[in-house]
Amino acid sequence: MNKKNKQEKLGNIMLMIIWVVTLFILTIIGLIFFQKHPTKVFACTLLALFSSSAISTHDLVTSFSNQGVLTLVLLMICSLALEKTRILRYIAKSVIKPNYETSWIKLFSVTALFSSVLNNTAIVSTLLAPIRNNPYHAPSKLLLPLCYAATLGGMLTLVGTSTNLVVNSLVINSGLPAIDFFDFTLTGLAVTLTCGVVLYFSRHALPANLANKEDMSTYLIDSEVQPTSAMIGKSIEKNGLRHLESLFLVEIVREQRVISPVTPTEVIKNGDRLIFSGDITKVMQLQQFDGLALFAKDNGLPLDNLTEVLIRPESVLVGHTLKESGFRALFNAAVVAIKRDGERLSGKLGNIKIQAGDFLVLAVGDDFQVRKNIHKNFIILSGVEPEDKLNGYKEWLVACGFFLAIIGSAFNIIPLFNSLFLFLGLLILTGCLTQAEIIRRLPIDIWLIVSSALCLSQALTNSGAMNIFDAVLKNYASTLPPIIALIVIYLLTWLFTELVTNNAAAALMLPIGIATALSLHANPMAFIMVVAFAASSSFLSPYGYQTNLMVFSAGQYRIKDFIRQGGGICITYAVASIVSIIFIFGL
Repeated sequence: MNKKNKQEKLGNIMLMIIWVVTLFILTIIGLIFFQKHPTKVFACTLLALFSSSAISTHDLVTSFSNQGVLTLVLLMICSLALEKTRILRYIAKSVIKPNYETSWIKLFSVTALFSSVLNNTAIVSTLLAPIRNNPYHAPSKLLLPLCYAATLGGMLTLVGTSTNLVVNSLVINSGLPAIDFFDFTLTGLAVTLTCGVVLYFSRHALPANLANKEDMSTYLIDSEVQPTSAMIGKSIEKNGLRHLESLFLVEIVREQRVISPVTPTEVIKNGDRLIFSGDITKVMQLQQFDGLALFAKDNGLPLDNLTEVLIRPESVLVGHTLKESGFRALFNAAVVAIKRDGERLSGKLGNIKIQAGDFLVLAVGDDFQVRKNIHKNFIILSGVEPEDKLNGYKEWLVACGFFLAIIGSAFNIIPLFNSLFLFLGLLILTGCLTQAEIIRRLPIDIWLIVSSALCLSQALTNSGAMNIFDAVLKNYASTLPPIIALIVIYLLTWLFTELVTNNAAAALMLPIGIATALSLHANPMAFIMVVAFAASSSFLSPYGYQTNLMVFSAGQYRIKDFIRQGGGICITYAVASIVSIIFIFGL
């Protein structure tokens, strides 16, 4: 009977191992095929693990309350207050100079430095408009270096990018000592300097997309002639539609027919859609025409609160028209205008299929700012976000408080979690951050992804799968040099980063990296660092990271521009990071 029980127990263990490993593989496949929905993929994995008892309730609670994960959440919330100060705007004013080389060096250096402690997206977003509209240089000569500098600078410290904090949370969960604030710095400097040199000497290969300033602000604006309009029966010339400031009537959509070009003698009819192109800031002129309603006005929203946004690749709007998506119900906002860099749009605004990287100008309702789906679909470029800028003592409080919290952690005066928790309390008490802002920007997606990855890692340990992995390595790879294993882990992590997302790649590969190091009796810290650096090496694709997408549209780049510039950076980054990690941490 004992023998039978042992066999049943062994069989159950093997079934659990097969189940957990299968879930691990399915998670990778799911992330590849459903790149826009990593949160849902990890959520399904989490439910499958918990419902099959692969993880306990204690494992679940411990993963979601992991100190590293909560530190990441706190940092992202506290950085919101910093975005409301004038710091980033001062940076934007100081970097662009008439000399291209001077501008390039200042832009790269300042961006990398500030990215080591501030949110990369906020920095790129702030510098985007000044670079696009600068009077000296083609934006495409500076925007790609800006994007890469933000990515490289993020690897200088523990708080430079969310990926580093994700790795730290997984390290803590594995029972190893937490990563120190400056553990990334020496390798980060090696990578930033070497890649910076490569970028600088390849700067002349960047395209000179000399879009004029008018093109930069040109949006497609849709309006409709109402039945009671005094414009009906009069020509374009008589209605004064050819004398608008910075707006041009490009076409008329009449029933199913498009009239373009529009002649001065064309007579306006009831129901005509008048499609204008030009400077969105001049849109209020159109309200002066009797019975001419904008697309946004049809939705009952005022035009005195406009917001410019960029469509994210994972947005639910991609591939759908505004009418199909139920835009007003989703966001309590209406589209005033649309722009797609490198392509002329035509037709009714509501019938245009939205693409990732499209620019929209929105008229927003009262609760637009507190809707939780805003930042999942848009990158806010200007307008109501943030709702108000801090000034006076609050601005000084936020700036000094944030840097004191970071410095206190950097020099081991106070743990980062403690300093950020105290700082957040101060921000709330002084009104620098509101409850609505915190709820709206709470990084629930990242919290769920990392916590689910921790649960998956725990399930691999609980089931015994990691023990089998360890035994296989010892039996079949005991003679494998650790340096080869290190390179393989780097390449696998980089591949996952290009296929899925940086945080997901780090979450999936770190347990394997640590297990490999322990099996080969190598230094786990070297493998931890390799995973962290490889997970942030997305340089080849404009869709690999949101800052890539922002400059892709603004600089009118093509994918080949990313491949040409990013290819050399990828190789340099890999060599510099692996060599410096071996030299600094040893194997």
